[in-house]
Amino acid sequence: MTEAYGEAWYWDKRYAKESTASSSFDWYQKYESLAPLLHLYVPPTTRIRILVVGAGNSAFSEGMSKDGYGDIVSIDISSVVIERMRKKYSDSPHLKYIEMDVRDMKAFEAGSFDAVIDKGTLDSLLCGHNSKLNAGRMLEEVERVLKKEGVYILITYGIPAYRLCLLRSHSWAIKLHVIDKVHPGESSKAESWELTRPVPLNSDGSLKDGIHLENMDVHYIYVCTKLSC
Repeated sequence: MTEAYGEAWYWDKRYAKESTASSSFDWYQKYESLAPLLHLYVPPTTRIRILVVGAGNSAFSEGMSKDGYGDIVSIDISSVVIERMRKKYSDSPHLKYIEMDVRDMKAFEAGSFDAVIDKGTLDSLLCGHNSKLNAGRMLEEVERVLKKEGVYILITYGIPAYRLCLLRSHSWAIKLHVIDKVHPGESSKAESWELTRPVPLNSDGSLKDGIHLENMDVHYIYVCTKLSC
C-alpha cells in the first residue's frame, strides 16, 4: 500500500476510518520537540506566512499558532481530512486548511511564503509510484512558492547520502540538523546531537570527517534556504 501514498484515494480511505473528528496524529515529531529549531530559522511573529504541506490531522499547525505564528496555511491531498480540520478549527481563522496536491500548487503565487514545513510528505512520495518524478515536482513547487531567502524545513528519515543528493539539485543553501526519534513509552534521554547545532558539512554537501550519523536513532532535518539569485 505504500505505493499509493501519493494518491488522494488512499488518504481519504485512511482518514475516513478514523472514528472521531478530534483525533490527531503527528508523523515523526510533535511541534514542542521541533520548536527550538523553528525559532532559530523562523522566529514566531504574525508577519511570517507559513505553509505546512501534507498536514493531515496533525496538531502541528495548532502548536505553531499557540506559539505566536499568526498566518499558517495547511494543505493536504485528502478532501476528507481537510473538511474535518476546517470544522475542528472553524473558530481559528488564522489556521487555514486547503485541499491541494503539493505537486501542483498553482493556487499560490510565486514567492508567497516565508517558510514551508514538511514532516513526512516528501518521504511519502518517495515511497510511491513514479517517486523521482513526483518528488521533483514537489520540490520545484516548494521552491517556487518560497520567497527569496525563505526556508524549506524537511523533517525526514532520509539519510544525507540520499536526501542531500536530491535537495542539492535545487537553488538552496542547506544545513543539516538531527533530532532523536521518540518511541512509544520511551522516557526522555540525552540528545545524540544538540538540535540547534548544525551538523558540519563539506562544500559538496558530504559529512565532515569524523561525523558518524548512521548509528544514531534520529530523524534528519534539512533546512533549505532559497538563494536570492
